[in-house]
This record gives sequence, C-alpha cells and structure tokens, in this order.
Amino acid sequence: MSALPASLTIKDARAAVRVLEPAVGDGGGVLAIDASALKSFDTSAIATLLELRRQAQAVGRTLAVTGAPPAMVELAGLYGVADLLGFETDDQSSARA
Repeated sequence: MSALPASLTIKDARAAVRVLEPAVGDGGGVLAIDASALKSFDTSAIATLLELRRQAQAVGRTLAVTGAPPAMVELAGLYGVADLLGFETDDQSSARA
C-alpha cells in the first residue's frame, strides 16, 4: 500500500504525484492509498487523489483511500467527488486485507 505524506498542499502536490505514480503500475485490481499520516492538506490533496485515480483507471485499476481524515472526506464531499475517491472506513479496509 502506498501512503500520502504528512503534508499535501499546493507546494507538495506535484512531488507527491511523482512519488506515488510508480504504484499505479504495480499489479492490478485496487490501488490502495493510505492517508492516515496526512495532517496538513488543502484542495491540492483532492486533486492529487483524482490524478492518481485517473492514472489507475487508465491501466484498469480502481482507487481505494484508507485512513483519510474526516475533514478530507468532507472537503471531497463539498466538491462532489467523495464517491470517486474510494474512501474506505477502517472496517472496510480490514475486510479487504
């Protein structure tokens, strides 16, 4: 499972995508991203996840985000993209593991 950094703001987004891109091509099925370390973020974090989702879909994979802070899930909901980002609760991620 790949992980988001502790900080993901506009100044970090491009680097975060570059670091996470190799995981997109690793295997098939679900691209799992752990967001539990994320402490500081802005809308760029949502954009980063949407970019990773786009790349994953291009190779036939889906995106699942675990451990997302409630504020991130709420922000994605405000933008109407929460369902696209595959946010999982701890119960869902345990069942998949």
